Amino acid sequence: MHEPPLTLGFEDEPEPDEPAGRPARATGPTAAKPALTAATSTRGFVVRTDGAARGNPGPASAGAVLLSLARPDARNPRAVPDASISDYLGIQTNNVAEYTAVVRAVGLAIELGARRLELLLDSKLIVEQISGRWRVKDAKLRVLWADVLKQLRTLPDGWTAAHVPRAQNSLADAMCNEAIDRVMAGGPESVVRRPG
Repeated sequence: MHEPPLTLGFEDEPEPDEPAGRPARATGPTAAKPALTAATSTRGFVVRTDGAARGNPGPASAGAVLLSLARPDARNPRAVPDASISDYLGIQTNNVAEYTAVVRAVGLAIELGARRLELLLDSKLIVEQISGRWRVKDAKLRVLWADVLKQLRTLPDGWTAAHVPRAQNSLADAMCNEAIDRVMAGGPESVVRRPG
């Protein structure tokens, strides 16, 4: 698989030479190392994100949960997260909220010292765009797309991205709902929980 291009396209269509349904993996100098390194790298996180907009556009939020790759239950959708994000975003579209959740989750993971990330996202659009199979058509998403890729390329042990059913990201979804409800009740716009 190839690394997504830095140029911006105008179609949200799969590239004809790429097989569908496989997890994306970055390539190039900062991509995942050979299978042995990637499989044994535990200094990183499984990242599950969600974005929500009540109305489209409407009051929006970003939610994310991070689970250490060193944990045996890291890929369990119900596992208690090591870190989480619950951010209110103001009035945004759903796709902007989804992308913002990924940007903020990857940023937090890097801040926490991640060398590798496994993104499990219920947004097929984001998985396909960051993997380079679909181009970014929406101008509002281009900056967020570029920001995600810039961050992911800094990971020494690489990254993967896979599309999962929405039900597997219910904890991230809960972080989204918590953010909107919290702000509507007069609470803070952002709550970030870190390990320890």
